Amino acid sequence: MTQNIYDDEVFFKNYADLPRSKYGHDGAPEWPVMLSLLPELQGKRVADLGCGYGWFCRYARDMGSSQILGLDVSQKMLEKAHQMGADGITYSRQDLETLLLPENSYDLVYSSLTLHYLENLQGVLKTILASLVSGGYFIFSAEHPIFTAPSSPDWTIDNSGRKSWPVNDYQLEGQRVSNWMAEGVIKQHRTLGTYIDLLVSAGFMVKRLVEWGPSAEQIATLPALDEEKERPMIFLMSCQKHDRY
Repeated sequence: MTQNIYDDEVFFKNYADLPRSKYGHDGAPEWPVMLSLLPELQGKRVADLGCGYGWFCRYARDMGSSQILGLDVSQKMLEKAHQMGADGITYSRQDLETLLLPENSYDLVYSSLTLHYLENLQGVLKTILASLVSGGYFIFSAEHPIFTAPSSPDWTIDNSGRKSWPVNDYQLEGQRVSNWMAEGVIKQHRTLGTYIDLLVSAGFMVKRLVEWGPSAEQIATLPALDEEKERPMIFLMSCQKHDRY
């Protein structure tokens, strides 16, 4: 079963203070890039895996999607999503490690910063592919392998004050345990090549890969983002179900 860290009281409280929790997509600096990957949502059937507070579900509703499903393993997240408005949206609690979706039912499966928690990614991708109609899209973001690789994920600072991100054990895939907002948070480290191989093996066409970094305009508006240009923290991908599936 997926580690349900989001129902941990300490984690949930700290997560609520993040800009992306408070302000939704306005607090997620990678959102403009995500927007460029998304297809037209009017009349589309959409599933959001790891929906959290439901920000994307509400966006899809506002864009005219005809059917919206939000899945999350966290009861606290789903309760928050309901509080923020569930009209036209179906929320359901589900462990994504054993994901169940009806076949040929969605035009878009979306996921934001969730896949790096999943151990059974191969099985999840096969389920996602089967759930999509021919030509349907799977669009997601995840923590970049350069970000997840280090055994001690934190900046190092040299004598001149320059920050660097340590990369060690990059080729050693598997579990990583960090103290991010709470102790003992479990993530799964995979190389970028492994992510692509799993997607292709499942039957997806990879349309676009973006190793996200802040724009000059974003840094000017929010100087704290300046350090994010030193290494990609997030990558985003657009994938499509081939006509032959």
